Amino acid sequence: MERYVYHVSPERGPRIVAIGGGTGLSTLLRGLKLYSKNITAIVTVADDGGGSGVLRQDLGMPPPGDIRHCMEALANVEPLMAQLLQYRFKEGGLAGQSFGNLLLAALNGIMPTFDQAVEGMSQVLAITGRILPVTTANVQLEAEFENGAKALGESIIPERKKEENCRIQQVRLLPEGTKALPAAIEAIERAEMIIFAPGSLYTSVIPNLLVDGIVDAIRRSEALKVYACNIMTQEGETEGYTVSDHIRALFHHSYAGLFHLCLTNSGTLPQAVIQRYQQNGSEMLFCDKDACEALGVEIVSRPVATVENGYVRHNPGHLARELMALHAERTIRVAGQTARGGARYKREK
Repeated sequence: MERYVYHVSPERGPRIVAIGGGTGLSTLLRGLKLYSKNITAIVTVADDGGGSGVLRQDLGMPPPGDIRHCMEALANVEPLMAQLLQYRFKEGGLAGQSFGNLLLAALNGIMPTFDQAVEGMSQVLAITGRILPVTTANVQLEAEFENGAKALGESIIPERKKEENCRIQQVRLLPEGTKALPAAIEAIERAEMIIFAPGSLYTSVIPNLLVDGIVDAIRRSEALKVYACNIMTQEGETEGYTVSDHIRALFHHSYAGLFHLCLTNSGTLPQAVIQRYQQNGSEMLFCDKDACEALGVEIVSRPVATVENGYVRHNPGHLARELMALHAERTIRVAGQTARGGARYKREK
């Protein structure tokens, strides 16, 4: 057996699947594309708020917003084109709508299916890697709280949680049994590394796991599996949560052992920023390492946080660098290939 050594050239980078949605996934992708061109982003389509929700309701299409953010992160276009994609109309019936969403909506009208529209826009923007909606079905997210109350619709769950004043016990997709995009299943099976992106735990990350076929494909995969955990708790979703609470929620909605590595932030943040977050019901996520290890998850803490315009974010470059280091350190290439043509890897003892 030969120990895997990461190739610096992005063209020869490992096959990576990143699963999630929202700004967390797009932040991760901005860093990863510096290390590998063999990236597949699998993106939730449960969003029903904002401009995406309007297009979803008016045109009957899957919500484009999270996918658009990923495209912006992976696009290789002139600065003016990047500004155009992000432009939001300020007046009239299009007020609040982004041009990028409208472009994807137009392509959805031209192409036979939504995933083909995403592929077409990806070609227009010359993106690095590939972006796939986890499903093309019209799905809604329902949350059930510890007191038995329920909320239907991704956009109303956070406010309803605050009203109920208790934790989310379970989320589910309706209709149940929604099938995953076959290309997403294939990408997972061929992956050399699977990353569960940071982001809204119940409304961006977990919904992907509820699509039929995704969890089974992850279970079959021999890839290194890592959870890039959030830096802060999130008001309306994870108030009072620790790192082990995040892990339990992910395991509860999939299976124990979904991943065995969790990357957390070890860097410090300005006290003024922390205080402002506390005033809004959020705080730095506490890493209860012993509880995580009791769940079979090894914690790796690295300085991956930054502050942008007063908001705590993952630093895209630092996050990607640490994830690639984990891949190089923790995987061994084994002679032969998987049935899907991917390289076989075993976790280093």
